[in-house]
Amino acid sequence: MILGGTYKLPAAREAVWQALMNPEVLARALPGCEKLEAHPDGSYHAQMKVGIAAVKGTYQGRIEILDPIPNELFRMKVEGQGTGGFLKAIGTLSLASEGDGTLVRYAGEAQVGGVIAGVGQRLMLVAAKQIINQFFRAFAQQVAAGGETAEKPAGPAATDLPPQES
Repeated sequence: MILGGTYKLPAAREAVWQALMNPEVLARALPGCEKLEAHPDGSYHAQMKVGIAAVKGTYQGRIEILDPIPNELFRMKVEGQGTGGFLKAIGTLSLASEGDGTLVRYAGEAQVGGVIAGVGQRLMLVAAKQIINQFFRAFAQQVAAGGETAEKPAGPAATDLPPQES
């Protein structure tokens, strides 16, 4: 599954970069995130509750930030598994100043397996885009609040979608 897109944030590129490197800000912005712990090697352990169509559950994973160029870009590697199967993804996130804000570009590829793979690629793509949009909306609130005061939305990521034909 190939993912990509852009999102404009109303903040300076340096502020966006700092927020992206702050696990507390990310934990509050990630839909369904219950835990995001930094490891000494720079990676993170994540625990999330996610619901995608009929596949719901708690997922645990590892997130690595690779090849960071401060205020410009980084690659991210994600591996996770849970009751519904597994996910492996690699992607790039880049930042560019645009007017008084920052344009974030993301591109990557993900593989899923197990029960979650049976949902169908089209439905998975719709759910992934919904989760990404939820993240960026919450992340924009965190950046606007300086990463300190905005509260995390309650509950797991709500991505229950009606069945669609693939």
